[in-house]
Amino acid sequence: MAMPVEKQLKYWGIAAAVAGFLLWYLGDVILPFVLGGAIAYCLDPIADALERLGFSRALATATITLFAVLIFVLLALLVIPTLINQATALAQSAPDLFRNLQAFLSDRFPQLFDESSTVRQSLIAVGDTVKAKGGDLLNTVLSSALSVINVILLIFIVPVVAFYLLLDWDRMVAEIDELLPRDHAPVIRRLAREIDATLASFIRGQGTVMLVLGAFYATALMIAGLRFGLVIGVTAGLLSFIPYVGAIVGGGLAIGLALYQFWGDWMMIAVVAGIFFAGQMLEGNVLTPKLVGGSVGLHPVWLLLALSVFGSLFGFVGMLVAVPVSAALGVLARFAVEKYKEGPLYRSSGAAEKK
Repeated sequence: MAMPVEKQLKYWGIAAAVAGFLLWYLGDVILPFVLGGAIAYCLDPIADALERLGFSRALATATITLFAVLIFVLLALLVIPTLINQATALAQSAPDLFRNLQAFLSDRFPQLFDESSTVRQSLIAVGDTVKAKGGDLLNTVLSSALSVINVILLIFIVPVVAFYLLLDWDRMVAEIDELLPRDHAPVIRRLAREIDATLASFIRGQGTVMLVLGAFYATALMIAGLRFGLVIGVTAGLLSFIPYVGAIVGGGLAIGLALYQFWGDWMMIAVVAGIFFAGQMLEGNVLTPKLVGGSVGLHPVWLLLALSVFGSLFGFVGMLVAVPVSAALGVLARFAVEKYKEGPLYRSSGAAEKK
C-alpha cells in the first residue's frame, strides 16, 4: 500500500529540517567534508574520462591526486608567497595612497581643503583609520586563516576526504539510487540529472572561467609592471562569477593604481585598461560560451540572494552549499511550475473546452 503524499511530504520536511539544523550546529566540523565533497564532484568527470581510457578507478584517482599535489606544491612555492607579500604591502601602503590622493586633490581643488572642510577631515580620518587598523586587520585575517587547526584541515583532512570520495563516487551514487522511493525514482532521477547539469555548468564551467581570468589578469598586470598586479588579478578572477563585477572591481583598482604609479604615462595607463577590456572580450566571446554555456539556470540575483541567506544562517559552510542548494531549488521551482501548468489550477474548464 502506497503512503499518502501528505505523509510523504511530512517525512521529507522533517528530514530537511534535521539536515538544516545539523548544518547550522556542525558547520565548522563538517567544513572539510563539504570542501572535500566539492573537490571530488569537480574531479569526477576527469576520473570518468580516465576510466574510459582504460584506467581503473583507483589508478585514475591516484593519477589525479599526484597531479593535484604537484600543482599545490608549485603554487605554494611560486604564487602564494608572492600573493601574501603583495597583499601585505598593499595594506601597508594604503595610508600613502590616501595621502597622495589628498595632495592630488588639494593641488587641483584647493577650495575643498580648508581647515574646516568636510572632505579634508574625512580623508584624514580614513587615512588614520587605515594606518591604525589595516595592518592589524590583515594580521588577524592571516593568523586566523593560517592557524594550526585550519592548516591541518586544509593540508590533511580535505585532500584525504576528497581522495576517498572520488574513489567511491560512482558506488555512492549507485547506493543512493537504490535507496530512492520506487514510486518516485524516475522523477527524482530526472530532477537529479537537471541539478547535476546546472551545477556542472556553473561550478565546473564558471570555476574554470575564474581560474583562466585570474591567471590572465594577474600575468598581464605583472608583465605591464603594475604594483600589486597579482593581488588585483586574483581578486578580479575570484569575483568574475558575478557578471561584470570582477572586471569593474579589478579594473577600478588597477586603473586607480596605474594613475598613481604611471601618472603622465598615458600609454601605460591605457595598457592597464586594455587588459581588462581584453579580459571581458575573452570572457564574453570565448570562455563563458564554451565552458559555461547558456543553460546554467542560476540568475546572478538568485545566486547573490542564496549566498547572502545561507552565509548569514550557516556561516562560511553555508556559502559553500549555497550554490548547489540554490541550483536544486531552481530546478524544483521549474518542475513545480511545469506541473502547475499541466494541472487543473492553471487549465481552467473554459480554456480546456476551447482547446
